Amino acid sequence: MSKKPADYEGRRKHTASHVMSAAVMMLWPETKRGVGPWTDDSFYQDYDFGDAEVSDKDFKKIQKKMRWIVNKNFKVEKRMLKEAEARSAFPGDEYKEELIDGIVERGEDISFYDFVDETGRIVYTDLCAGPHVESTGEIGVFELTKLAGSYWRGDSDNAMLTRVYGVAFENEELMAEYKHFLEEAAKRDHRKLGKELDLFTFSDKVGSGLPLFTPKGTFLRETIANTIQDIQAEFGYERVNIPHICKKDLYETSGHWDKFKEDLFHVKGKGDTEFVMKPMNCPHHTQIYASQMRSYRDLPIRYSEVTTCYRDEQPGELLGLSRVRSLTQDDGHVFCRIDQVKEEVKNITKVVQAFYGKLGMYEPGRFWVSLSVRDPQTPEKYLGDPAEWDKAEQFLKEVSEEQGLDAVKTEGEAAFYGPKLDFMFKDAIGREWQLATAQIDFVQPERFGLEYINEKGEKDRPVMIHRAIAGSLERFLSVIIEHFAGAFPAWLSPIQAHIIPVNEAHEAYAKELQQKLKYAGARIEYYDASDSLGKRIRNAQKSKVPFSIIIGDNEVESGNLTIRKYGEQKDQSVSEEEFLELLES
Repeated sequence: MSKKPADYEGRRKHTASHVMSAAVMMLWPETKRGVGPWTDDSFYQDYDFGDAEVSDKDFKKIQKKMRWIVNKNFKVEKRMLKEAEARSAFPGDEYKEELIDGIVERGEDISFYDFVDETGRIVYTDLCAGPHVESTGEIGVFELTKLAGSYWRGDSDNAMLTRVYGVAFENEELMAEYKHFLEEAAKRDHRKLGKELDLFTFSDKVGSGLPLFTPKGTFLRETIANTIQDIQAEFGYERVNIPHICKKDLYETSGHWDKFKEDLFHVKGKGDTEFVMKPMNCPHHTQIYASQMRSYRDLPIRYSEVTTCYRDEQPGELLGLSRVRSLTQDDGHVFCRIDQVKEEVKNITKVVQAFYGKLGMYEPGRFWVSLSVRDPQTPEKYLGDPAEWDKAEQFLKEVSEEQGLDAVKTEGEAAFYGPKLDFMFKDAIGREWQLATAQIDFVQPERFGLEYINEKGEKDRPVMIHRAIAGSLERFLSVIIEHFAGAFPAWLSPIQAHIIPVNEAHEAYAKELQQKLKYAGARIEYYDASDSLGKRIRNAQKSKVPFSIIIGDNEVESGNLTIRKYGEQKDQSVSEEEFLELLES
């Protein structure tokens, strides 16, 4: 048996999208096909079904045709065509015409992939760069999963196509594991839990992508922000505050305008000046630095801020807290001398370690670090001096080595103004999220003309370091709500314990205890004896509060607390002092 190529899984999923398209074309021959790549866990294809009405109710008959194609085990063969031949294969198909135009313009070869039966007859063909597996029988076990709208080429000015998603696995066991994963992910969905736990809401009157946080959700946000500030305070970060709108000139100078102007909310005032809602904070922070001349003795200067930014996301891309129009950034910027860069980046990594360690996520196997650098094939995407980019990338490489981060070099993931260390964390069910980052920037100081007086009395240029620990608080909350399945550690939970008196005879003592614990700083709710004890304990577990405190005769007499930890069935007896220590965990 021949050895499978390293990209075999990608080839298999890609071939599955062609099998799906072959089935679709057999059922609706007038369909026009858009693009159909694969992702880490699925494949998809965009279609223009014309006048045909196709919905997820049609998945069964599409899958039936797909099984027929898989069972036939057609060979998958590549065929090279000249431009005229390729165009003639799709008469009147504006999507294929545009794709062929792009291939010709780039000077690339035009390739088709065919499904070929045992007689050599082509039973299906499509324009495609490949690669694929050798036959349709290799795609394994598959299932169509969902249907969505998608603009051609992602441009809202273009036609709306129908995107059909599917998954394909090598065997039934892997498919079963995937379905179990989906069930677990559904239980943890932050949109569902956010409503059940009363953390946040959305209102049509306010607008989509603009979350409203309840007292409990606001507690989570503020606790996260304050915890980060407490950790980084020892490294000299000071808080600043900036407005939510600014002149577009600021972003023209920074270089953000050309890249992000289509994603901004524009604001018109009484005058002629054009304003925008700020999409990021770094250009504003440069102006605080530039407000006075700095000495080399003043550096490093470290600013931090938790502030909301605004981006005009496409409505179809909005998703709970994961993708919003108002995103609150845990932002920070350091202005330092070049000889201070490595130490400042190291300090950022220490803050990341302390914060994610407190969440139980900074553990071997639970995270990795990307050294995100330029794509050498597209140097035009990046601003600034290549020599300074080389220097910045080397600094990050050395920090990684000296801090034992073992960062993996990832080309093409740098910001347009500089390389970065991106911390990638796995949640409880194995999904990977890029959360914290440290970025070295020579570009912004140059474009804004930032200066300091060096030890020789000459003007010199500082280096700017961007840092985010949680990143967007909204997105971060979506991750940790799902990571903890809403059962937050006690230090982070808005409510840390429920006090549950066994019956009415214990209510007075339970209320007195509640006030005593609150005075000591605990966040306590009281459950009176109007329902049965069992029901109150079940309700406490349902609300995912870390502890239930059960007060009966023994507790009143001994002064100890009988507690039950969330998710456990066994009770334990502790003193009040021991219980207060547990709330810090």
